[in-house]
Amino acid sequence: MAEEKTDLEAGGGDAGGEKKKSPMMLIIIAVLVLVGGGAGGAYFMGMFDSAAPQEGAAELVETPSVYFDIPEMVVNLASGGGRAQFLKLKIAIEAASQDQIDALQPKMPRIQDMFQIYLREMRRSDLEGSAGVYRLKQELMRRINITIHPAKIKRVLFKEIIIQ
Repeated sequence: MAEEKTDLEAGGGDAGGEKKKSPMMLIIIAVLVLVGGGAGGAYFMGMFDSAAPQEGAAELVETPSVYFDIPEMVVNLASGGGRAQFLKLKIAIEAASQDQIDALQPKMPRIQDMFQIYLREMRRSDLEGSAGVYRLKQELMRRINITIHPAKIKRVLFKEIIIQ
């Protein structure tokens, strides 16, 4: 009988039959959960989209763009009765083909008028930071696309922005 060992003496666990998890096992599990969570978050944020082969990848070949410079504009910003503030813009338009540029050119007076009216209502604070400039870019592109519909431009590119 002296040679018989109980479960506790043999290292088989505690009296209830439960096994203790080692600290190393807990660390490994924690690392796996963190890596899995990070990979899942990156997937849902779209970070793996460009790495994955896409259907119609042959269609994604980008054609050379065509550019058109809009004449330089200087407008006074809404200052609320204070000192006059001015915005100077040099803009280029990026289009997929010359056809879009051809649709744009006869309507330039209307586009410039829309730009003038929109820009005169802006305040200096509307243009602060990259978010303000991005909103301006998106709004100008939207206004151009409305004017030249069904043709469509790809991007509005800022060549120069000066607020004084």
